[in-house]
Amino acid sequence: MTLLSVRDLTVQFQTDEGVVTAVDGVSFDLAAGEILGLVGESGSGKSVTAKSLMQLNGGNAIYGGPGKITLSPRGQDPVDVLGLRRERHMGVIRGGAISMIFQEPMASFAPALTVGQQMVEQLRIHTDLSRRAARDLSVEMLTRVGISDAVKRFDQYVFEFSGGMRQRAMIAMALSTKPALLIADEPTTALDVTIQAQVIDLMKNLVAEFGMGILFITHDLGVIAQTADRVAVMYLGKLVETGAVRDVLRHPAHPYTRGLLAALPQLDDLTAPLIPIPGDIPGPLDRPAGCVFHTRCAQAVKGICGMTVPSVTQVTATHHASCFALEVPA
Repeated sequence: MTLLSVRDLTVQFQTDEGVVTAVDGVSFDLAAGEILGLVGESGSGKSVTAKSLMQLNGGNAIYGGPGKITLSPRGQDPVDVLGLRRERHMGVIRGGAISMIFQEPMASFAPALTVGQQMVEQLRIHTDLSRRAARDLSVEMLTRVGISDAVKRFDQYVFEFSGGMRQRAMIAMALSTKPALLIADEPTTALDVTIQAQVIDLMKNLVAEFGMGILFITHDLGVIAQTADRVAVMYLGKLVETGAVRDVLRHPAHPYTRGLLAALPQLDDLTAPLIPIPGDIPGPLDRPAGCVFHTRCAQAVKGICGMTVPSVTQVTATHHASCFALEVPA
C-alpha cells in the first residue's frame, strides 16, 4: 500500500539575492511498513524535501510547478498536503498523520518545561485523551523506547537527559500519536556508535510493530545500509539514483553515488586513502545547467552533460538513475 506519493516536487525560496531552487522535480513513493533512506551531502535538499511533507519550510517558500504530495494513511481519506492552505488545517499532518524526529533534540525540547509536560501537551492537541490518560501513555512510550525509570524521567527537564536519552524521548514523543509516517532527519548524527545501533534497532522494531513508513534522512551510507529498505540519492535538489539498498550500494550506477561510497573508510584495508569527491557542491544561486553534477563528474560527456538534463534510466526493475554515462551492471 502506497502511504506517501511525491510527484514533481519543486521548492524555491525568495531571498534578497533572488529566487533559490532547493528542490527540483523530486518524485518518490513510500509504502506503509517501509523505510526509505534519503541520502546526500549537506545542501542537497534533503531536509527541505522532508519539511515540505508537513509544510514546515519558511514563509518565503514557493511550491511551484505541478508538484503534488499525497498522504494516504490506512483507513483514512487521502490528504493533498500542498492543498492545505490554512494553519488550522495543518494539524491533520503535523503531529497527527506525520511526526518528525529532528537532528538535535536539545534544540527541539523547550528547556523550561519538563519532558512529560511537552509530551502531554502534544497528545492533548492531537488526540481526545484526558490529561491522566495522556500522562499514562507518555510514560508507557518512554518505557517502550528503553528509558529506565520512566515515571521519574517524565518529570525531568531535557538537560537532565543524556544525548541518547534525549533522542529516545523524542522518538517516544513522535510515536505517541501513532503517526502513519515518521520523518527522521539525521536522528543518529549526534550519537556515539553504540547508541546509534540501539536507535536503529529501535526504529526497525517500531516499524514492524506499528506498520508505519519512515523517511530516514542522513548523509551516512553506513547507517542506510543497516536501516533502509530502499534508498534515494539526492544532489543539489535532484534525485540522481533510487533503488533497493542492496542494488544501489553494491552496484551504484550514478557517478555521485559511486563517489559517496568511495569516500567511506575501508575496514578491510585501513591503509587505503579516503577518496573525496572533487570540488564542492555549488551554492543554490549557482546551479549548473544540464546535469547538476557535471561540474564535479570525471565522466561528464562534453557538450551534453553541461547542457541537457538527463532523463531517468531503468537499471533494473527496481533500480533507476539519471546519467548520460550510465554504466549498467552485468
